[in-house]
Amino acid sequence: MSKAPSGGPKSGSGSRKLFEKVKTAKKRTPSSTRWLQRQLNDPYVHEAKRQGWRSRAAFKLIELDDRFHFLKTGLRVVDLGAAPGGWTQVAVKRVGPKGAVVGMDILDYDPVPGAVCLQGDFLADDAPDRLKAELGGPADVVVSDMAAPTTGHPPTDHLRIIGLVEVALDFALEVLAPGGTFVAKVFQGGTEKTLLDTLKTNFATVRHAKPPASRKESAETYVVAMGFKGRQHLPSP
Repeated sequence: MSKAPSGGPKSGSGSRKLFEKVKTAKKRTPSSTRWLQRQLNDPYVHEAKRQGWRSRAAFKLIELDDRFHFLKTGLRVVDLGAAPGGWTQVAVKRVGPKGAVVGMDILDYDPVPGAVCLQGDFLADDAPDRLKAELGGPADVVVSDMAAPTTGHPPTDHLRIIGLVEVALDFALEVLAPGGTFVAKVFQGGTEKTLLDTLKTNFATVRHAKPPASRKESAETYVVAMGFKGRQHLPSP
């Protein structure tokens, strides 16, 4: 398999540079018009299409891995919140045919060649067992790009995303092999103290990073926990 690209759009790469203005159609709201205009003028969107990635979000995982080097040949990877499959595509390319990638999303999405793609709610009781059955052994990497629907109220949105991270982390602590990595989307402001304490207890290093592909106006950032120690006792609240 060919190696995934090492980054996003570069100057002179052939990506579109001219700004396109979108007129508000009768049935299109101003907010949807702004979203469409942003998409049309986003170099990552054009580069994702050119390189065959299903979404611009693929570059976020590429950039995180280029920095922290956690996706290696032959590893087993679980991708939570996988739809439409951009992160799964990157994982498949980077672990190669000797690795294994299992993705899950509540939305139905087209299968990614070289991966097992499950449709289902990760919060459902049977979801962890379904993932474990397909994985066929301990995971080396668990990545989560899951996000709850935003309310526009930052404190509420922060609590919702932290809740998803906590569930993803609990799963990671069950399936990761020693030395494994956990990567998850959080909001700026980082992780809650209890969650951060759990990460530091169970992993050798814990870092926060905002990849260049993450839009500047977005509040999202990522926590990268590496060097899983094997499940330790959880810190007291």
